Formats: sequence, C-alpha cells, structure tokens
Amino acid sequence: MHEFARVVLAYHGCAEPLGARLLAGRVSMTAWPWSRNQWDWLGHGIYFWEYAPSRALRWAEAKARRTGGAPSVVGAVVQLGRCLDLTDIANTESLAIAYQQVRAAYEAAGRELPRNRGSMPDLKRRELDCLVLNYLCSQSPVLYQTVRGVFLEGDPAYPDAMIRKESHVQIAVRDPSCILGVFRPNLG
Repeated sequence: MHEFARVVLAYHGCAEPLGARLLAGRVSMTAWPWSRNQWDWLGHGIYFWEYAPSRALRWAEAKARRTGGAPSVVGAVVQLGRCLDLTDIANTESLAIAYQQVRAAYEAAGRELPRNRGSMPDLKRRELDCLVLNYLCSQSPVLYQTVRGVFLEGDPAYPDAMIRKESHVQIAVRDPSCILGVFRPNLG
C-alpha cells in the first residue's frame, strides 16, 4: 500500500437531481451517497471513472433508462490518499490472502461463497469481489481511503482484439475527504 499524493480528475455518473445538488454545494462531500450494492466491483464507496467523463455519462444514461429521470455527470478532483491500488502487485497479493481468509470463514460456517455473475467476459455482478474487497478494507491495519482498479469491459474494439470498447479505471472513494472539489464537466 502506498500513500498517494497523486490527484486525479474523476467523473461520477448519477441522476440529475443529485448531480445538480452536488454541483450547487447543497450536498456536502461527506453526505455524498455511497454505493452499497453487494455486487460493487471495488467494494462499497463513491464510484468514479478516472479521466473518463464519456464513460460516466454512458453509465448515467443507462441508469436513467432503467430508473427514469435525466442523467448527470459530476467531475471531481480526487486525491487518492491511502489507496488500495489493484494495479500494484503487493495489493493484489493482499487481496488473494483476504480471499483465502473469507473462504475459510465461509467454509467454517458451512456457507457458500457468493459468486461473480453475468455473461463472460464482463461479469457485471461482482458479489465475490465486493465481499473480498470490503473484508480486506475492514481487516487491514491501514485505513484505505480509496480503492482503484482497471477493468477490461465490453466487446472487443475489433476482431481478435484484447482491447475492449468499455475498458476503464475505476475508483471507489471510501473517505469523502479525498474529494477535494467538484466541477461541471464539458461533455460536448
């Protein structure tokens, strides 16, 4: 685990009422609603796409089609702080150890581990990943402020490509003090 002084521009897709309240300062950073779904890819937190406003908009549009309302994107300046960066081998090794601990606890209790579900290769419902990441973050002596991961997602960019059309870097902010400010992104 590294303490990142690194600051990134990140983009949060949401419904218009929340986006407008965040941008107007009527919702404070500490009151920003967390995603607490049992399938959240990086565990629970406030989700952002790193340097990807178009990807955040696409997600917000898909959500608006499912739930109604208008999509919104809020840009944010995020300091990664104490980051569980899953592009670092030391962190993925810690994740493997956390998985073994979770698996042992479930076996001892006679319970079946949740599984990541969906169609390959995307597996949109990451219930196992969410469980293991939440466990690692709760058991670690380090208070992780953010979790960062790279995800290859979507159809191949062209036949036989290993590059996917919706690949992205995602950040789950677990400590709202890492959100230094918000801005209205230019999506045009």
